[in-house]
Amino acid sequence: MALGVPILILPSIGYSASYLWAFSIALWGMSVIQGFLQNTAFAEMVTAYPNASGLAGCAQEVFTDRNSKSRYDKGKFIGGFCAWSYWFAWTPVVAIFTMTIGTYLQGFVPALSDVNSLALNLIIGVMIIAVMIVIGARGLSGGAAIGLILALITLVPLVIILVAPFITGDFHMSNVTSSWFPSGWSWNGLDLAVFFGLMGLAQWSACAWETAAVYGPEYKNPSSDVPKALFSCGIICLFLYLLTQTSVIGTLGVDGVLNAQLDPLYPLALMTFGDIGSTILLILLIGAMILIIQTGFLGGSRTLYSMALEGNLPKAFVKTNKKGMPVRAMIAVSIFNLFLILIGNPVAVLAASSIGYAIAVSIALMAYVKSKRDPELKKLERPFKAPRGWTYLAAVMVFYELVLLVPCLVYLNSLDYGSISTIVGAVVLLAFIPIWIFTQNMNRKDVNLEAKKPKEDEEVKEVS
Repeated sequence: MALGVPILILPSIGYSASYLWAFSIALWGMSVIQGFLQNTAFAEMVTAYPNASGLAGCAQEVFTDRNSKSRYDKGKFIGGFCAWSYWFAWTPVVAIFTMTIGTYLQGFVPALSDVNSLALNLIIGVMIIAVMIVIGARGLSGGAAIGLILALITLVPLVIILVAPFITGDFHMSNVTSSWFPSGWSWNGLDLAVFFGLMGLAQWSACAWETAAVYGPEYKNPSSDVPKALFSCGIICLFLYLLTQTSVIGTLGVDGVLNAQLDPLYPLALMTFGDIGSTILLILLIGAMILIIQTGFLGGSRTLYSMALEGNLPKAFVKTNKKGMPVRAMIAVSIFNLFLILIGNPVAVLAASSIGYAIAVSIALMAYVKSKRDPELKKLERPFKAPRGWTYLAAVMVFYELVLLVPCLVYLNSLDYGSISTIVGAVVLLAFIPIWIFTQNMNRKDVNLEAKKPKEDEEVKEVS
């Protein structure tokens, strides 16, 4: 997953620099460090619940009251909402990078420059989604290995593009040191709101390596392998994010980044590979973005399937094809992303999904704190343990996510996109409540019907 880091930052390189100028470099570094803090807590929790389905499954295990006789289980809802928020955080990568591909094609291919961007994005989206459904429905094996090879092929030239300015002399440290903050930046209340809003946006990608923690139970020796995985993934992410933002700002200057055609990496590619650089960059970036789209598409579909299995979504999503792939869930993910493409701006969609990510992370951190404080849960075997005091740190992180990042994300969204991002985020997240209640009622009816069947069978036997 860490190999895809430079691509996840693409929609936000210029956006973060437009507010923070060169200090955006520090923003990305701090965001990755935040990932270290929360992912260490997640690693301990998932190794204590090896059979749970990811962070949301752990949250459901922690918050569920085994003695509750309530019609609607609070713990089950919290776990389901965590999974739904996490689903909303990552499924939109299909729409985000489909729109980014459309923007690149219009800039690189003159024949497409006058085509309506919305129509082009929808056509590209339908084509990509159709391919994803065909590939996913067949349940192709070896996809992870192929994805790793393609990611490496894509990443190496990108790293060359980012490192080349340091070697050729095109990188100038003065572009960084002379432009730390925009004029008028004073760290007042509104500036702080913008900064924390950007931190909320940045964590969507810079903290995305929680996979290293979530797969902790599958490591041969979690006590030693988990810290190795966390450290290696975190260091790779830290290096690549700092390299990406530092290279583009130091080479182009803040004005060059903000005025770059299509993407700040474009002029760097021309410097490195000459006129052929644009073609090379286009192929590399589209290839890398399709890989990320595949990950988001299949992961989002599998999440809907898992939520249905756990009784948090209608059973319609449980049904699979002969290959065991959740095709109905894939179709739902496809329709959802085509709707998001109608918004027309990838950063606006990212901003909306970042709200979901912040909520999912905060619920998972609350689950970690409860699992460490509850008299019964704290007795669970923990193959990997976070350093002493991490419970208090996690509690502070919950406050940080809910009280700082979420409201500041809403404020930042309002500055650039009005209310559209916040409305989309709120509608999608709140839609889970009626869906979940409907699902619980249907599940209860199914249980009652199953309970009646043996009695009816006995009555038939007695009559006969």
